[in-house]
Amino acid sequence: MKRLSILGSTGSIGVSTLELVDAHRDKFSVEALTAGSNLDLLKRQIEAFSPRLVAVLNDRLAEELKGMLPLANRPEIMAGVEGMIAAATVAEADMVVAAIVGAAGLVPTAAAIKAGKEIALANKETLVTAGHLIMQAVADAGVKLYPVDSEHSAVFQSMEGHRSEDIEKIILTASGGPFLNSPLAKLSEVTVSDALNHPNWSMGKKITIDSATMMNKGLEVIEARWLFDVLPAKIDVNIHPQSIIHSMVEYIDGCVIAQLGTPDMKGPIAYALSYPERVATGVKPLDLTALSGLTFFKPDLQKFRCLQLAYDAMEAGESMPAVMNAANEIAVEAFLGGRIPFLAIAELIERTMNAHQSHRVGSFDEVLAVDRWSREKTREFLGTRTRD
Repeated sequence: MKRLSILGSTGSIGVSTLELVDAHRDKFSVEALTAGSNLDLLKRQIEAFSPRLVAVLNDRLAEELKGMLPLANRPEIMAGVEGMIAAATVAEADMVVAAIVGAAGLVPTAAAIKAGKEIALANKETLVTAGHLIMQAVADAGVKLYPVDSEHSAVFQSMEGHRSEDIEKIILTASGGPFLNSPLAKLSEVTVSDALNHPNWSMGKKITIDSATMMNKGLEVIEARWLFDVLPAKIDVNIHPQSIIHSMVEYIDGCVIAQLGTPDMKGPIAYALSYPERVATGVKPLDLTALSGLTFFKPDLQKFRCLQLAYDAMEAGESMPAVMNAANEIAVEAFLGGRIPFLAIAELIERTMNAHQSHRVGSFDEVLAVDRWSREKTREFLGTRTRD
């Protein structure tokens, strides 16, 4: 029995994780849950899985949640960063599913590693902002970190049984999002509903917008650099509109190993939870005979400016990826709120990056300071422009 703490249980990854737990109650139990503000869903999750500890965004929400639950069956309810850390380090949990969206996932994930928990990592921003610190913490604590992103899970599976020194190249695939076939000139007219209409995957709002700008793939490139300890020059991105091949690894002998599957996050989640075993997921089996063809091509870095910015941040290194990530979070939030047009997302990120001199970050506190600076600077730039 593997005992889980799920950080971000009401998001898309958290919901899918709990569906898997429900299907395999002989293999998994839930010790702790954290959520933002979706108390109705969280209440149902508490009733279904009986965690001993629950954490929410703030004290007001914690009091509201307490009022929604009968005293007899109520778990310990905490709030804020303190609550998130408590859930991440709860003694009874073996594995922490890190699925909080954005840089907010960094502190509880780092705490879970220090506490010796296995990590199923769905929060790519943790490695983007503090990759060297996280991987050093993983090594120091002697814990295992398993990727939940479909692309990194595919790379992980394609590397099984092979030596890392034999890797020639990692090839991350990207659907291209909803605007793959839209000319650059048309992107100025994109609405929020247009951008949230992903052709292949069902995800939360923030990651869906990141997919539309291809920032998501940029974050994944940086994440792969740290997860698999490869040089940036060895990580390629290919557009693959069908989203059937989730990523590939090319070896020095010319062989390429790929992982294929129906686009469904339950596959990579289940692999992270059950490794080295596999469990049934209910994912529709892939029918190769029904495929009309698989296509691959290079991304247009002029149209998908955010992907180029991610490459630039990775090349600059040190504090720059954290700056880029925080600026992106603020810009995406502004777009979703109708404050800026779609193309201004990249514009704001680039302005903030240009205003920053990259420097060494030697602690998680320093990463958080950079994150705060970037958010403030991006909001400053946001205040100087109006929606076109």
